[in-house]
Amino acid sequence: MEPRLQRFVRTVLLLHICWLWSGQCLSVRFTNQQSLYIIKGQNLILQAQIELLDGEHVAKVTWDHAARTSGKTSTIAEFPRKISEGRVTLEQEGATLKIRDYQAADAGIYTVTVTDQTGQKQSAQRTVQEYLAVHHVSVMVNVSDSGLHCMEAWGTEPTFIWLHEKVVVTEKVGHVSADGRSLYVSGTFCGHFTCVVSNKLGHSSATYTAEACESTNRNMTAVVVFLLLTLTLVAAALGFILWRRHRRRYNRRERLREPFEEPL
Repeated sequence: MEPRLQRFVRTVLLLHICWLWSGQCLSVRFTNQQSLYIIKGQNLILQAQIELLDGEHVAKVTWDHAARTSGKTSTIAEFPRKISEGRVTLEQEGATLKIRDYQAADAGIYTVTVTDQTGQKQSAQRTVQEYLAVHHVSVMVNVSDSGLHCMEAWGTEPTFIWLHEKVVVTEKVGHVSADGRSLYVSGTFCGHFTCVVSNKLGHSSATYTAEACESTNRNMTAVVVFLLLTLTLVAAALGFILWRRHRRRYNRRERLREPFEEPL
């Protein structure tokens, strides 16, 4: 949808809402309603979208924070009076909240409340959580379906990679589930299977060890040794046959000579 058409649709919707609310119109929202994950030490930025009709203006914007641990709610910023205090600042006439050096205590629910010149209020909320590293990776095996399942404790946005003998698994080894957590072995269930879990803060892994796989080199060596032994035995058998034939011919010549060698 083109930007002009989007603005037109929003304007029509706002006019309809205003008509339902007897001419008063105010809208505030966050573009993304999903939880926001912030790495400790980085800056938290929350930007609200405030929409008004022509002729209306924002009288006050208040930002409240409900702590995740205690549940206690407090006002941390307000436009136009309490715009900046320590790590917390407001920009764009209160529509953007910034908190420097994010800490675990900053997690929770943030509520922005906008008041227009008539006293009408509208609010929107966004949940903020700390971005956590992956921890306590383990692999569980289900022998009945030749399945390996990777588990991780509490890391944020974990991604999973499976290795077999330190090499990324292929279809010859097995297939991985859509979420990457499970590996279903279709080949020989042997060797070392490793699950590597990673996110923005690093990675961790766990390995399941099955029975040792027969090495291809060992198989080739065994085949070569077998062929050499076979050739040796065949050569020895041929040699023995030739020796027997030679002995027989020699003995025949000896028997033919005996009558003629007697003295006259």
